[in-house]
Amino acid sequence: MDGASLFWAAAVIVFVIAEAATAALVSLWFIGGSAAALIAALLGAPIWVQVVLFFAVSGLLLALLRPLAKRNAGQRVATNADRVIGASAIVTETIDDLQGTGAVKIDGKEWSARSCDGAIIEVGSVVRIDRIEGVKVFVKKEEVSQ
Repeated sequence: MDGASLFWAAAVIVFVIAEAATAALVSLWFIGGSAAALIAALLGAPIWVQVVLFFAVSGLLLALLRPLAKRNAGQRVATNADRVIGASAIVTETIDDLQGTGAVKIDGKEWSARSCDGAIIEVGSVVRIDRIEGVKVFVKKEEVSQ
């Protein structure tokens, strides 16, 4: 292997490590460009051909893969905690924001709770989970229709 081949092989390795160290696609296109330049170097192509191939293949892969990466990057996967938003719960400890007290039971699990509107909500009331902040759920009392 000559110097150019070693350079492109090292570039492939560096870009693979960079890609593996991140959660997003940040250097995948450069891996392809480096690999194309490495193949050209091994076949004896002049350095200018290797550089042109590196940029051309990297640019092509960037143009093809970046829209895919952007589309998939915006997808948010709900966690177990997020799944309780919108669920109903039973108040197990009176919710009083001024006193800093309140708890609800959701799917058999106890959560600290606060009222969304500051209202005191008594034990046994049915509430709906509005949001989660830290380890607390913020709830609104459900109107029970009879």
